[in-house]
This record gives sequence, structure tokens and C-alpha cells, in this order.
Amino acid sequence: MKLRSPMPELSGATEWLNGEVTKAELIGEKPTLIHFWSISCHLCKEAMPQVNEFRDNYRDKLNVIAVHMPRSEEDLNMDEIKRVASEHDITQPIFVDNDHKLTDAFENQYVPAYYVFDAEGNLRHFQAGGSGMKMLEKRVNRVLGENDK
Repeated sequence: MKLRSPMPELSGATEWLNGEVTKAELIGEKPTLIHFWSISCHLCKEAMPQVNEFRDNYRDKLNVIAVHMPRSEEDLNMDEIKRVASEHDITQPIFVDNDHKLTDAFENQYVPAYYVFDAEGNLRHFQAGGSGMKMLEKRVNRVLGENDK
């Protein structure tokens, strides 16, 4: 997905956990962070406390959405997805993407992966991997700063 591309529709979920959201609900008011993770991804679990900090610290300024992207047959187990989400305090909406519909729409190949969209729903930052949370925070703050103008 190229920078400045519009956010894809959030459709095709196997299931939504913690409530369902639409692209229309996310656009217009505040920026959005969409993060891809998987229950079999160790780096995802390590980064989750920082993602949850974004969610909690920027609650009024930033939408945070999780996308569970399975990497193997074991990752398709809904009970296990729910258990890991609960264990890691993922209370934001989770798009369970067992059919890779959203993964394909984003052209995403990585977990963890982070997509920051501005309030108009255009992609402003992408990064993948477990490190670089400071860079992600800088980019989120830059987009939030633009939103405050």
C-alpha cells in the first residue's frame, strides 16, 4: 500500500471481537492506527503493551483497530484468538481476518505491521516489525498535530 492511499473498506471479517467498526465511522474525526498481529507472533505480543498505551493515552484523539492475520492453521482457532487477545488486554476492536481479505486489501505481508491514517483516511505512515515504536509514536504525534490545526 502506497503512502497517501485511502484506507480500504473494513469488510470481509471472519468475525469482529470487541465491537465492529466501519471505514465511514473512522474517517472524518480523528486519525486511525491499524495494527496487524497474530497469535503465533512473538514480536506482536512483545509490542502489544505499547500498542495498548497508544490506545489508552490517545483515547480521545486516535482510533486504534487490531487486525488478526493468521500465519498458519493454528492461527485460525477463534477460542485461542480470544484467549490471547484477553491475555494481552486487546480491548480495541479486532478484525479477525482468517480469509486474508483485509490483509490482501492492505497488501500486507507482515506481523506486526502498523498503518497510520490521517483523519481523512489517507495512509501517512507504515512500518513493520517489532522495533521502532518510538518512530511510530513520532509519526502518530505528527498526524495528531496536523489534526489539531
